[in-house]
Order: sequence, then C-alpha cells, then structure tokens
Amino acid sequence: MASITPNEIDGRKLSPEQTAYLDGFFNGLRNRGFSFGDVEPNPARDTPSTSLPPQPEPERILEERIKQEQHPLDAYSTLVDHAASNTAPDKEDLFRFKWHGLFYLTPGKEAYMARLRVPGGQLRSYQLREVAAAAQDLTSGYIQITTRANLQIRLIEPRNTPEFLRRIQSAGLHTRGAGADNVRNLTCDPTSGLDPAELIETLPLVHQISQIILNNREFFDLPRKFNLALSGGGPISSVEDTNDVGATAVRVVPKSSTSNSFPANSLATDQLTPGIYFKIALGGATGHKAFARDAGVLVTPPDLIKTLIALLRVYIAHGNRTDRKRARVKHLLESWSLDQYIAETEKLLGFKLLRVPSDATPSKPSAPTQAQPNTHAHVGAFPQKQKGLFYIGATVPVGELTSKQLLRLAEIADLYGSGEVRLTVWQSILLPNVPEAFVSIARKALDKLGFSSTPSNLLSGFVTCTGNSYCKFASANTKGHARELMDHLKSRFHLDTPINIHLTGCPNSCAQHYMGDIGLLGTKVKVQGDSVEGYHVFVGGGFGAHQAVGRQLFQGVSVNQLKSTLESMLHGYLQHRQPGESFQAFTSRHDLRTLQEFFSSK
Repeated sequence: MASITPNEIDGRKLSPEQTAYLDGFFNGLRNRGFSFGDVEPNPARDTPSTSLPPQPEPERILEERIKQEQHPLDAYSTLVDHAASNTAPDKEDLFRFKWHGLFYLTPGKEAYMARLRVPGGQLRSYQLREVAAAAQDLTSGYIQITTRANLQIRLIEPRNTPEFLRRIQSAGLHTRGAGADNVRNLTCDPTSGLDPAELIETLPLVHQISQIILNNREFFDLPRKFNLALSGGGPISSVEDTNDVGATAVRVVPKSSTSNSFPANSLATDQLTPGIYFKIALGGATGHKAFARDAGVLVTPPDLIKTLIALLRVYIAHGNRTDRKRARVKHLLESWSLDQYIAETEKLLGFKLLRVPSDATPSKPSAPTQAQPNTHAHVGAFPQKQKGLFYIGATVPVGELTSKQLLRLAEIADLYGSGEVRLTVWQSILLPNVPEAFVSIARKALDKLGFSSTPSNLLSGFVTCTGNSYCKFASANTKGHARELMDHLKSRFHLDTPINIHLTGCPNSCAQHYMGDIGLLGTKVKVQGDSVEGYHVFVGGGFGAHQAVGRQLFQGVSVNQLKSTLESMLHGYLQHRQPGESFQAFTSRHDLRTLQEFFSSK
C-alpha cells in the first residue's frame, strides 16, 4: 500500500519529527483494518468552484426592513427620548411605536392614539377607574369602544406617552401588539360563562391564548395583522366569520337518534364521538369582501389552543412579506388550498386533525324569507345560568363615552353587579352578575348615564369607525353623521325587525360596512364644484347563518342627502316587504334596479 502520509500541510513542509509521527499514526490505523482508499484529496485552493452563484435575497419592503433593523418592541427607549423633548416620531419610529399600541395621528393631530388590549372584552371596575383617570389627566378625556371589543384613547402628547403606558400597565392592562403586524385583540362571546344556552365557555380560552402571545416574541413579527375570534354558541355574535381564523363551537350528535330537526349549532353524524367540538374557518377579511371559509376540520376543546397557535405559525412562516396589500390569510389562500393550509398546520402539531365526516348534517338556519334571529341580542336584561342573576346589555351611542361616564359605569358595576364590565364587538357594554332584585335600578342607572338597555330595532344596530375627526384615512365624520341619522330616524320609524347600519370612513372598513343591512362607506362627493363629505350606500350584508357581502346600491350620496336617502329606503322596505320579512331578506330577493325604484320615493 502506498504511503498516505502527507509531505506538507497548507503549503508548509513537514519536519522529520512530524513525518515520523504521522507515519506511525497511519500505520497503526492500517493495522487495525481501517482503509483510506475512498478518501479523495482536498481540492487545490485555486480550483474554481462548480457550485451555482448565491442568489440574491428578494429586496425587503420598507416595513420589513424597519423590523429587521430594530425589533419594534425594543424601541421603547426611543419613545422615552421623544417624550423628553416632546417631539414627533420620524417615519420609521412611527411604525415601530405601533407595537406599543401608540398611533401618531399626523397630519390630523400632532398627538397619539393609544389602543388597549382587552382580551374577550373583559374589564374590572378598578381598571375602568384607572383608564378614566388616565384619559382625563393625559388625553382628551374621551374613550371609544372598538369593533374588536377593546378601547381607544386619543390626543396623548409625546411627552405623556411613557406615563400613560405606565398607568395602563399598572391596572393590569396592555397596549403591546395592539396594532401593525401583530395579533389584534382576541374576541369571544361577551356572555361567556353566563348564558344558559352556550355550548362552552370561550373567555378562559381567550385569556390563555392572549398570555401565550404576550409572552412570545415570535408572535410580534407577522406579515400583517391577524384577527382571531372564538364563538361558544352564546346569543351575542362575535362575528368570528370576519376573522383570519374563527373557531365556532358545535355539538356533535348521533345521526341515528335525530329526527328531521335538531338543535342549532349541531352536527349530526355517527362517525364521531358525541360532544362539543370547534369548527375552524380561515381567511375572513370583510374589508376585502371575504368571509372565513370552513376548513372542514373539527378540533376538541383540549386541542384548540395548540391548534390555533399552529394555524398562526403557518401564517407567520408563509404569509406575504413583499406586498402588504396581499399579506392577510385571505391572500395566502388565493394561492393555497384550504387542505394545504391544514396540512402545514398538522406538520407543526404532529398529528392529524379530525375531518368533518362526509355523512355530517349541520343544523339549518332559518329560511332567507323569514325574519332574522335577534341580531340585537346585545341589548336588554337576560337571566344567567347562575340562578337569580342577570346580565344587562346597553348601547353606547357610536361607541364613545367620557371619563366621567366611565367612572360612573365602574360605580354601577360595583353597586349592582360583581365589579365587572364586558365590551362587545357591537361597541356596547354588558353588565354581568346583577341580582334579580337590582335589575330594574341598574337599568335606570345605565339609562340615566346615556346607555340604553331597552332594545331598539333601529338604534341598537348602529356601528361606526373613528371617522375623520381623528383618522387620516377617513373621508367622513362617521360618528357625527351617525348621531344625526339616529336623531332623525328614531322619531319616524318603529321597526318590528332589527336592522344594522354600519358607517365606515374608508375602504379599510373598520366598521365592517359590507356586513351591515345598510352599509355606508365614506367618500368625497362633488356638489356644484365643491368637494363635500358623502357615502356610497350598500345593502344586504349579513354574518353568521345569514352571511353575505353587501351590494352597492347608490354611489356618492352627499351628507345633505343622506338623511332623506335612508328615510326613503326604510319607507320603501316597509311598503314592499312581505309580512315580518327582514331587511336583508327583502333586499336579497330583489335586483338593484328594483331596489332603487322602491327606495327613490316614499
């Protein structure tokens, strides 16, 4: 066997002592049966590489570059520096500060808006008091309830931002991750744990998921925002089908034991063990005219949290980071099938999810020509599953209240309830755990505060975004116009079926105008050469069992014409509908031309 001892290493000649040592080493290996015949020498240093040249990474868009240069959660020290000099943020820090729940309102206002995280909309009276005090001391003194059942507070000067955040956090609340590329406020049934008819409590699940997200930096770098909602079968919808991921509780019942009908929120099959499961839907984004689609899988309650986290991780890994206009789960599902998304989720979980059996029969919603279920179930007094206790739902006009009202609400919660208040996605409040003897006095106290607990088929269904008073994207003063519409219409109509009227200021559709019976999208309208505020008018939207995207009926209605336009629409509906027919059902069975004729004259 030829010697395999090298004469040089890295171009340097070996000494006799080094050569003798290596000879002994290799001979010892050979005597033990080791062979080096299949070992090839290292290529010479000047041998040209035959590998492909490295491919350049795709150019990062501005937002991704900002996040890469400094994680936004690490920008707090910069926020403190800005506070010391009371200066506005530059473009990059303006984006980063959204991770701390702060949104600079330029050019409309030279101050911040703060958005809180309120998982499941659940608040305690001491938290209400501190929010009210901080709002009074450091902001405009106004608080708004959003369509994600959380709170927004505006006009915080840069110098006051650290103190505002400190006070909010001292009350056990958070602003972290309330905006930008994060998981937004988690929502669920506001009656979770209270309603006798619910299938399962969702509020504890929402709190657990929220803690996982808050304590893992992985979930603070998404391709874009991510909405998640749970429904446990309570009477007040969380509109989970408008979210990127929605989980809806269903009861699996034996098909062999059912007759022609079975309870709502049920699935009849003999292929699964009877019990409560969650049905998963993906890709909701009503601002993009999309409702979440049934993914065809069922998840047991013990597996729900890990499944939802896995679904989120798939989005983080595969969502579009090169085009923010196509970065939601909805857009990922335009190139992926639902099966592919579920398959990627199962890889992370390490087990297969249950498929909805082919023989499964879901409970059917009421026929579209019938009146809709009570879409205003968030208003009124209702018995809880706890004997002798009631929850009271009350409207908050356009979702806006003052610090003084918030303080009084905390007092009412302590006096007549258990010191707890819940927010809803309908921009309203719910007071739980009120003893039956206190229901009447609690309702009077709420009414005196300006929060009516008496259902109104017209007034209880108004939903608005912030509008151009504080939002630079909005084209109209949605809250002001909603108040005017409510005052104008309430004395003219007494509807026998509920109607939802949603006003949103821009196509981002924070007030989800596409799912309203009547949806109003803010725009600018030319009137005698002048640009004035106005709205495009949509009809026939719905959610849940009556899910539908509203159709545009009128274009560019000026504010001056808006009251008379809605008045004519409601008159036309009442005149031409079938007995008891809902507004959505009425508009759905007529084409737009016919509706325009019905709605153009009283």
